[in-house]
Amino acid sequence: MSTGVMDFNELEAMDGLRWAWNAWPSSRIEAARMVIPLGILCTPLMAVQAEENQPHPLPIPLLPYDPLLCRSCRAILNPYARVDYQAKLWTCPFCFHRNSFPPSYSSIDEQNLPAELFPTYSTVEYHLNRNAAPSSASRFPSSFGQQVGHWPAQGAQQTQAVGGPGFLFVVDTCQPAEDLQHLKNEILHIFSQLPENAMVGLVSFGAMVNVHHLSYPDCSRAIVFHGGREQSSNQVQDLLGISPQHLRQFGKTTVHHQGFLLPMSECEFNFTTALEELQPCSFPVVAGHRPRRATGAAITIATGLLEGCLPNAGARIMVFVAGPTTTGPGMIVDTDLGKSIRTHQDLLNDNSPYYKKACKFYKQLAERLVAVGLVLDVFACSLDQVGTEEMKPAIETSGGLVVLAETFDSDQFKKCLQHLFSHDEQGHLKMNFNATVEIITTKDIKICGALGPCSSLQKKTTSVSENEIGIGGTNAWKMSTLTNKTCIAFFFDVSSQQPNKIQPGTAFFIQFITQYQHGNGQIRLRVTTTARRWVDGTQLQELSAGFDQEAAATIVARLAVQKTETEDIHEILRWLDRMLIRFSSKFGDYIKDDPTSFRLSSNFSLYPQFMYHLRRSQFLQVFNNTPDETAFFRLILNREGVVGSLIMIQPTLFSYSFGGPPTPVLLDVSSISPDCILLFDSYFYVVVHYGSTIAQWRKLGYQNDPSHENFKKLLEAPVQDAEALLAERIPVPKFIKCDQHGSQARFLLAKLNPSVTHTTSQYGNNSEVIFTDDVSLQVFVDHLQKLAAQS
Repeated sequence: MSTGVMDFNELEAMDGLRWAWNAWPSSRIEAARMVIPLGILCTPLMAVQAEENQPHPLPIPLLPYDPLLCRSCRAILNPYARVDYQAKLWTCPFCFHRNSFPPSYSSIDEQNLPAELFPTYSTVEYHLNRNAAPSSASRFPSSFGQQVGHWPAQGAQQTQAVGGPGFLFVVDTCQPAEDLQHLKNEILHIFSQLPENAMVGLVSFGAMVNVHHLSYPDCSRAIVFHGGREQSSNQVQDLLGISPQHLRQFGKTTVHHQGFLLPMSECEFNFTTALEELQPCSFPVVAGHRPRRATGAAITIATGLLEGCLPNAGARIMVFVAGPTTTGPGMIVDTDLGKSIRTHQDLLNDNSPYYKKACKFYKQLAERLVAVGLVLDVFACSLDQVGTEEMKPAIETSGGLVVLAETFDSDQFKKCLQHLFSHDEQGHLKMNFNATVEIITTKDIKICGALGPCSSLQKKTTSVSENEIGIGGTNAWKMSTLTNKTCIAFFFDVSSQQPNKIQPGTAFFIQFITQYQHGNGQIRLRVTTTARRWVDGTQLQELSAGFDQEAAATIVARLAVQKTETEDIHEILRWLDRMLIRFSSKFGDYIKDDPTSFRLSSNFSLYPQFMYHLRRSQFLQVFNNTPDETAFFRLILNREGVVGSLIMIQPTLFSYSFGGPPTPVLLDVSSISPDCILLFDSYFYVVVHYGSTIAQWRKLGYQNDPSHENFKKLLEAPVQDAEALLAERIPVPKFIKCDQHGSQARFLLAKLNPSVTHTTSQYGNNSEVIFTDDVSLQVFVDHLQKLAAQS
């Protein structure tokens, strides 16, 4: 890899990877001195491009045969393998073992290569024969063409899944009839778009939990569970008649004939009828009390049903909840309205009597969900908290979606639900299930762990490091679901203790092997093989050339969020500060004890301001946010890629004026002007902010005057751009329009650099002012330079 200027976005477009460091030091000691960990942000199913510098890059090839594996390390054949065309042998770049090609490769030569050996195909995808694991003697086409579309498909079996994916709708009935009707309308709209082989079921809950029977012909029927009791998986299956013992008793061999989870084509009428007949919970609510809502019991019963009917077949438990859990497992608050729902201060002071028990319940539930490949989605539409903070382990580990909205009639809820059930060009749902990611490395690299929506497969090999970061102790992880935007951070270490053991300039290799169930039912295997070079750790120029400050900031943000699970926020802030000072001291250019001489090269110059905004972000500063909101923010950060994560950390700000096209401006209070419109994007909020003069003209209706056509276009431009942002992002951000000095302007002011406050000399000069005690970015950088340059 050249040490010249790198285009990290272009590299990511080719293989879905962003490296914090694109050149690695050759010893563990030197790696530790680099401060920022050796991390890679991997988007396993990114829509990568197979060729660069082409006007219309080809998509990665889908190969209709199983991959060829190294007999020693189980790495898959890739472009970095050395091939002996005469002897029909290939040498694995990971372990240097020589492997023979199977007879189907007899015609291979330099002009007749399979796609997995094309230099431009660092990522390829295989369509696996169902129920057949990859082997070192897989069947292949007997000849290869130079174009993907011309390859013969001998030996390929386009096997489809026996049944479709499962969708269990879990509906909260403790809500007003109008809100419940809005929810039912949306579910029916989604239901009509499901494939006919999709397995569907319905569970409703209030004080009790009802599992609806969808094949009973004469009338509506449901099995009722007590919402205040925790039911084990075996108890649920016994009561539903789907346990192995029950099947043997009645002479059945499978659970396919039960009536609670059926193909959409067989139960469309009964499902629609059962859903439409749902009414608000009739359990009496005492004045001054909350309704009895058994959300936790409903989820665990839904899990037990799917464990018995669709284990490891790919299914989603979709929970639509309208308030907090007040009874049974996962309870977060009493029904008495005199007792408020826990706040961050309550959690800090251990003043939440149900918090630890609820967290323990959902952590145990998370293990059950992942074990059978289930996804937990939570659509929380309520003005109050519902318990997302406690549910976080189950949602994150299973890879589920979280939506926080005010009502089931809101655009946020509707767009998120519709996006989840979107289809590709072939009409298949854009959903992937039962994914695993395995990493193969060269011998000098150890795998420390992963941070993201995944769980460990407990597969420990010689490449696994004793130094665990995140979910460690393994080289393979499982995800119940995976999208083309799901991003996981993987961490590595250098095994060599001696700097001279590895020759600088030599290459090392890492292979990411992702197996998943495609939306069309196929089992696919995506293989990405990547290479970088070792460098001498004392050669800072070579290391600096490969530093990706955007990826580094994202990785450090995930590490900081992970620390919030066990450490105090103030300790985390001090950890960030110490890391930044050490980092700046190592890679800055300065004269000792002369802060004014301090400089950072362009590859490092943005990193300090990323850390400044991270310290002030909603991930670490919980003031004015509920525990549910904070859990939501951290969940999304832990699965988002570099671009989205940076917007969360350091939002974008564009200015619209009569002077020209929209221009990016500093995220600073000085960017607010009476005669301009600002478009602010913090990922979770999109704000259109009208300057005071613009707002006054708008209120006077100048945009309706044909002679002020330019003003009308100026008002429309930021709104159109904001709508484009809302359309492409899931979860859908909250859209806010506000005027300068208006109450809603706080969403913008809270994120701006407070360069002008009530304590600065500019106060009173007719400029916008932020009343805060926070230090400005300039003061932060001045202190950093002083500490980094001191002896």
